[in-house]
Amino acid sequence: MADRFFPNEMPTFVAESTVSTGAAGGDSLTNLLSLPYKSLSDHLKSAALALKETVVRETWGLSGKRVQDYTLYTGALGTAYLVFKAYQVTKNDNDLKLCSDIVKACDSASKDSGRVTFICGRAGVYALGAVIAKHSGDTSLQQRYLEKFKEIRFPSDLPHELLYGRAGFLWACSFLNKHIGKDTISTARIRAVVDEIIESGKRLAGKGRCPLMYEWHGKKYWGAAHGLAGIIHVLMDTELKPDEAEYVKGTLRYIIKNRFPSGNYPSSEGSESDRLVHWCHGAPGITLTLVKAAEVFGDKEFLQAALDAGEVVWKRGLLKRVGICHGISGNAYVFLSLYRLTGNVEYLYRAKAFTSFLSDRAEKLISQGKMHGGDRPYSLFEGIGGMAHLFLDMVKASEARFPAYEI
Repeated sequence: MADRFFPNEMPTFVAESTVSTGAAGGDSLTNLLSLPYKSLSDHLKSAALALKETVVRETWGLSGKRVQDYTLYTGALGTAYLVFKAYQVTKNDNDLKLCSDIVKACDSASKDSGRVTFICGRAGVYALGAVIAKHSGDTSLQQRYLEKFKEIRFPSDLPHELLYGRAGFLWACSFLNKHIGKDTISTARIRAVVDEIIESGKRLAGKGRCPLMYEWHGKKYWGAAHGLAGIIHVLMDTELKPDEAEYVKGTLRYIIKNRFPSGNYPSSEGSESDRLVHWCHGAPGITLTLVKAAEVFGDKEFLQAALDAGEVVWKRGLLKRVGICHGISGNAYVFLSLYRLTGNVEYLYRAKAFTSFLSDRAEKLISQGKMHGGDRPYSLFEGIGGMAHLFLDMVKASEARFPAYEI
């Protein structure tokens, strides 16, 4: 199976090779795209809540409320995150109670885990747990989760990337400070982690052309999940010293300068494979980081690079996968982020196009084997959990944030 569909001219979609996924003129996808935004968002909200019920049933109800995989990425915490998003949209207290129950089970399941990040570790359990407890008015439970969070200690071999490393812990600190209150996690604790990340990046970079560099499993990755884009993105959520800001900006300029002629980005240092257009590797995740850089530094170079990378996602990002890590759902967030940054309604249209395609076609294409539903088909990062989250974010597109990446 080829790895992507190609949008020729929206709203017409034609798949790579011989697979037709739509035709112009009167089909249901065209009809969806022609809806006024309010009508489309109502349609997507209804679809999202139905998907949420399916995800809850498959990942929570049918398991007897026992958790094996507690993580946000592929496990039960991802279900809790989705349910919390549904609560934020609908204010249904039953969702808040369900979310709290799932997090409690994740807390129990993660007690022997050494992982410390938001997406794949205990920091996510405690941070989300504390925020949900705040919304529930349970101050003692909120405090208990915060105390557990503050007791997290790093193993000596902890990497720096987002999914399993220091950046993933640092993101959880920013999440708590946003949702609970400033200085929930102290500046001193955050500063200690930032110092470690910056100093390590400088050491590995040495006298190379890139000011900061990091490795994960022996590879110098560039993308959001394991590499430079993800680490830099999280650093920009913190208060950087002037010299640190220059290291960050210099690293971004190095990345931009060394992109492929196509405008896409290598998955790792020295890679010549211009194939991946995913959040985890390639233009989508890097676009989100460049959007953040444009917001933080007000630099036109970063703005233009974000716009250029967004064009790559538009032309090559209609993947034959559904998820947010490496699928259409994640790539749609690129356009929502660019819309938030620029106010240009063209990006909202592009987000509508990708989202409408999923709403209209994903279930059928997955059942036909023409689209990959994810190895964990109900999960937040690989499966329809992420698609449901995207649909809910489309209700208020200007407030949309890529889950566990954009604060």
